[in-house]
Amino acid sequence: MKSRNALTEKIVKIRRGLAIYKVGASPYWQCRMRIPSKGSYQCRSTQETARIEARKTAEELYDSVLQRHVVPEVRKELTFDYFAGKLIRKQYELAKRGVRSLQLAKGDEWLINNETTGLLKYFGGRDITQIRTKDVNAYLEFVKETRVEPFAFTTYSNRISCIRKILKVARDEGVIDTVPDTPRPPKKDNPRPFFRFAPLVSAKEDEYQKVLETAKQMAQEKVQVRWIPVTLELYDLILFLMHSFLRPTVSELYSLLHRDITIASDSPKRLLLTIRKGKTGHRVTNTLEAAVSVYERCRKRYPNSTSDDYVFLPHYPNRATARNIIGRQFQALLKRANIQHSDHATPHSLYSIRHTALCMRLVKSKGEVNIYNLAKSAGTSTEQLERFYLRNLPPSAELAKNLQTFGDD
Repeated sequence: MKSRNALTEKIVKIRRGLAIYKVGASPYWQCRMRIPSKGSYQCRSTQETARIEARKTAEELYDSVLQRHVVPEVRKELTFDYFAGKLIRKQYELAKRGVRSLQLAKGDEWLINNETTGLLKYFGGRDITQIRTKDVNAYLEFVKETRVEPFAFTTYSNRISCIRKILKVARDEGVIDTVPDTPRPPKKDNPRPFFRFAPLVSAKEDEYQKVLETAKQMAQEKVQVRWIPVTLELYDLILFLMHSFLRPTVSELYSLLHRDITIASDSPKRLLLTIRKGKTGHRVTNTLEAAVSVYERCRKRYPNSTSDDYVFLPHYPNRATARNIIGRQFQALLKRANIQHSDHATPHSLYSIRHTALCMRLVKSKGEVNIYNLAKSAGTSTEQLERFYLRNLPPSAELAKNLQTFGDD
């Protein structure tokens, strides 16, 4: 038996925030109206059985309700818009100083000004002192209504994060006392793909060594990918990533200049890398010892390089081009080695080398590596190491030994 509240006619959307529908409990069309100032809906009966008449009545009802809920004019310096603009300017200034990523500043600006789901589209003109948790929830519902397919977790988390940043600006200026609680949408972390390596697997199954061997073979055979020959520079680039923990991005690996690298004069032997505009901002980081010999080969490969030249593919001034060339060559390598996907069926990319480097440090140090130091060197956080690396490492004899190890007396 059907519920009395079940729909008897399809929902008719009249315009954004306004729709009519029919249920079994009443012969009349019902009107559903969204009240932006309250972040909620109101439902009323149109007292009409004919759809055409119900549409007209719904329009009149909606206009009448909106007039009663008009948001009073707010002083400019108390509006959400005012503090959103302050956040944008602040983030661009931090990016200019190298403290914050320019990509992050641009991303937040887009989230604020986007014409469809932007924060100003919903909160524009609102009094920032009156924004509560329910308003943030209502905004997320508003975002959901803009498309049929569900958004990814990051779509919501990025918007919530941006709202909190704007509210924090208002709090720091004394306009509000506290930042209201914001919802935390459920998240599903996808394991980071990494190449299996010994001792997690046998030497015969070591995927990382297979990557290195394949890179050497392609260079020796002078394989071409889109008419560009693969050289030992690809092999060295993989090794450099492995021993420096850098991200294979334009802002980190491909923007690295010779003047950003210093060979440490003290022990242990290592490179000191200055990452000027990385994902997490400016940092100076240590590499492992093996990175030194790789860098020395890079210097010999381009003997006429100056301190202002790039370390890898310096003859390509457009660093996105250099990144794309290496990316295509690496994909050709993976196809040749038949290891295009991880155990979790996630496609491999050059990023998998970074993930492998972090996993290998955690495993081969036998628990001795300081994860705070590792996180700092890699430009990440201990939380990220736990979420994406430690928890996804497969059980192994090495990890079992570490679990049962007692310190020396």
